[in-house]
Amino acid sequence: MTQTTRHVRLVTEVPGPRSREIMARKEQVVARAMSVHVPVAIQEGHGALVTDVDGNVFIDLAGGMGCMNVGHSHPRVVQAIQESAARFTHTDFTVIMYESYIRLAERLTALAPGDFPKKAAFFNSGAEAVENAVKIARKYTGRRAIITLEGAFHGRTNMAMALTSKVKPYKEGFAPFAPEIYRVPTPYVYRRPAGMSEAEYVRFCADFLERALITQVAPEEVAAIILEPVQGEGGFVPLHPDYLARVSQLAKKHGFLVIADEIQTGFGRTGTFFACEQLGLVPDLMCVGKSLAAGMPLTGVIGRAEVMDAPGDSTLGGTYVGNPVACAAAHAVLDVMEEENLVSRAREIGDLFRRRFQALAVQLESIPGSKLQIGEIRGLGAMIGVELVTDRATRAPATAQTAEVVTRAWQRGVVAVKCGIYGNTLRMLVPLVITDDQLDEALDILGQICVEIARGE
Repeated sequence: MTQTTRHVRLVTEVPGPRSREIMARKEQVVARAMSVHVPVAIQEGHGALVTDVDGNVFIDLAGGMGCMNVGHSHPRVVQAIQESAARFTHTDFTVIMYESYIRLAERLTALAPGDFPKKAAFFNSGAEAVENAVKIARKYTGRRAIITLEGAFHGRTNMAMALTSKVKPYKEGFAPFAPEIYRVPTPYVYRRPAGMSEAEYVRFCADFLERALITQVAPEEVAAIILEPVQGEGGFVPLHPDYLARVSQLAKKHGFLVIADEIQTGFGRTGTFFACEQLGLVPDLMCVGKSLAAGMPLTGVIGRAEVMDAPGDSTLGGTYVGNPVACAAAHAVLDVMEEENLVSRAREIGDLFRRRFQALAVQLESIPGSKLQIGEIRGLGAMIGVELVTDRATRAPATAQTAEVVTRAWQRGVVAVKCGIYGNTLRMLVPLVITDDQLDEALDILGQICVEIARGE
């Protein structure tokens, strides 16, 4: 078979023979838990296009789960990695330091929200950044309790799992979890109770948080509240500025910290460098990662200097944290983002997404007996979630249909992923270097698939 459009090029069925062979080998030697969304093996990627080992070319709307804001194999990033690796690959920063780590901390503390002295520390994974932010908050406050939100995702290590909301597949069978974790509702306004306005629901969720400081945990025992400015795995749900204002007020009143998990939302994804900037939130600590180093293992915690300095010598760190090659990649990422104006590009992409999905929503609703409809289009900048339902009136989640959209998409050359507590939200995490032609082509394919499913085809 051959399917060729402007950018998608399929020369075999998907998955092709070489990908199927590699998948069979994976099943023999890789732990079953390491499942894959798209059953193909990549050979190379450039910008927003990836090519598999069978020669099929896909448009990538997943961007390595939000890691590829500057695109696959950006020449500046590749060059930085190569040059850094040629000099040295590792020392352990706490044994022999290197300037690139320090300069990266300088750049990120300058970019992070807040008009106060800031410091940073680097780690390997998002979960590590989260765990260390909790450690720092507990040490600074001398308190133990952490408040987290429904729908949250903060990682898969023990503490991170305790903070993560979704039980299946992330938490089932892995208890006991870290203690002193308290969960409160998220102002997920699309799924607010019937008869309640958006403003009323936001206020209800904020009131619930305040009441939890009476009914669940004493405020003087709370070290921090951790939240994603836009929930990722929870369905690309932006937190309302009024809610965040109440969070900040309560934190200041009771002396606990606010930790913003910007691992997925950071580095231009939402149309500002960090999502907090447009939501009016100035966190005490902020976790960053994913697109920080274009997929190289590098994350960080940035925060108030006095807070970051609370832990004693050698209480933060790890053998590989702040690896010099990853730091070099991060510097290249920051340079590319500025030179190519990718923050502004994220806003343009978001506008295009909204126009296209709004038109698709009208089209799906016009189909007699439609089996698939768009319930809500939400998000910030290029971090757009499209919640699919079977009926706009009842808002019944189209869970099975969404899974089918994703499957048919990769079969036709578009890599797409889903999220949400019901698994019914398409999540857009495109490389910000994607061209309009590439994006239009991918959305044409997604739109046709949605129409087919709506018609029962």
